[in-house]
Amino acid sequence: MKISSPHLPARVGADGPSDADHRPSRVQSVAVIHRHPHTARSRRRLLRKNLRASVSDGAAFSVMVGVGETYFPAFVLALGLGEIASGLVASIPLLIGAVLQLVSPYAVTWLGSNRRWVVACVLLQAASFLPLAVGALVGQMPAVAVFAAVSLYWAAGLGAGPAWNTWMETVVPFRVRAPFFAMRTRLGQAGVLLGFVAGGAALQYGKHTGQLLPAFVAIFAVAAACRFLSGRYIARQTEPVAIHGEQRHVSPWDLLRRIRKGQSERMLVYFLAVQVAVQISGPYFSPFMLGQLKISYLDYVGLLATSFLAKILMLPACGRLAARFGARKLLWVGGIGIVPVAGLWLYAQTFAQLVALQFLAGAAWAAYELAMFLMFFETVRRDERTSILTIFNLGNAVALVIGALIGGILLKTLGPSRETYLTLFVLSSFARAATLICLKMIPVRSTLSLEEDEPRLEPAGLPAGLPAAVAAAVSAGSK
Repeated sequence: MKISSPHLPARVGADGPSDADHRPSRVQSVAVIHRHPHTARSRRRLLRKNLRASVSDGAAFSVMVGVGETYFPAFVLALGLGEIASGLVASIPLLIGAVLQLVSPYAVTWLGSNRRWVVACVLLQAASFLPLAVGALVGQMPAVAVFAAVSLYWAAGLGAGPAWNTWMETVVPFRVRAPFFAMRTRLGQAGVLLGFVAGGAALQYGKHTGQLLPAFVAIFAVAAACRFLSGRYIARQTEPVAIHGEQRHVSPWDLLRRIRKGQSERMLVYFLAVQVAVQISGPYFSPFMLGQLKISYLDYVGLLATSFLAKILMLPACGRLAARFGARKLLWVGGIGIVPVAGLWLYAQTFAQLVALQFLAGAAWAAYELAMFLMFFETVRRDERTSILTIFNLGNAVALVIGALIGGILLKTLGPSRETYLTLFVLSSFARAATLICLKMIPVRSTLSLEEDEPRLEPAGLPAGLPAAVAAAVSAGSK
């Protein structure tokens, strides 16, 4: 779950020096900003430049996901490697990638920069599409080679995530973080939808003309180009806070000890529990719609598009809710909202009901995903975030596989009937409800204070001249 981002108790920082240790220098820098308005204006210009580049990066990345990542299983089928390989390509490479990305904290320390590591990972991820395009062009590719390329894709993507999350906290000021990332995520959902529809149209045309594999060459080339473009915008952003010598390594055992002591890291347990509960049914919605309900591909795309549309429409409201009441309350809204959406498939009998259900699911997931993103900013110390999120990525991949295996075993044991699928959906809803116990166990005072959290590009208030979309989001949040 890639994820993104109110304040950790003092005891969480007791294991090492906190950002509060540097407050004198920060106060001094703020005083300098007040004395030198030209410096303040230059900082605002730099912030505008960084935010614009971040939005452009997110848009290009999202198109890549929609047009490329989404169609890995379909590519395996087009190569004639079979349905089993098509199913495994969505899980095994993810787990391999999660293991490989464990080098991230060490690579960041060695490079002395989160930014450099992120750029390197992004370029590597873009390059992972090239062997897939070559295989499609040649017309054949061994399953091992496909899995290796997809594993590289996931290793690079997961490796960039923790460092990017840590870096972005130093780029995006706290006061605009919720509305900015709500807007950025909203555009990202639109990008994924655009890429998904474009890729589907290209493959449909290729299948109709007997040029299916050449169509895969085209969509993988577009995906690689989008990720390279994303890397260009990432490279344009600055790194306001140097990390060399400040990153702390947190071992899995240290993390488990904190969880047992009831510290804010219990949040990770909730996220992993949700992943298991969701994956019990998640991988099997598409087979149910196409195999059991016999809906057309056009209706199938329409249902998926409905979920994206709901997220796009609801994210501004989610951003306002997070800005006003905090990410924790938004997480409760999303956590409760995702509980019934799987089980409600039991009662959906018409296509109109399926559309309404997909819209409800998209709205609930918009709240959950934005809150999850913001909570990582607000509950994990900046100097430990890369290390902790790297461990979380591995745990998340394991949770995904466990949930999918539970659903797969039940489906194989009971048989692939309509009743079995509905049983999985109801079971998933009950499991999601049970995860709320983990959410309740997260300490109430589990967020960093603003003084600890903020690297301070701006001394107070909102920077003048924010990008129009961000300014609109901030304005809407104050109503």
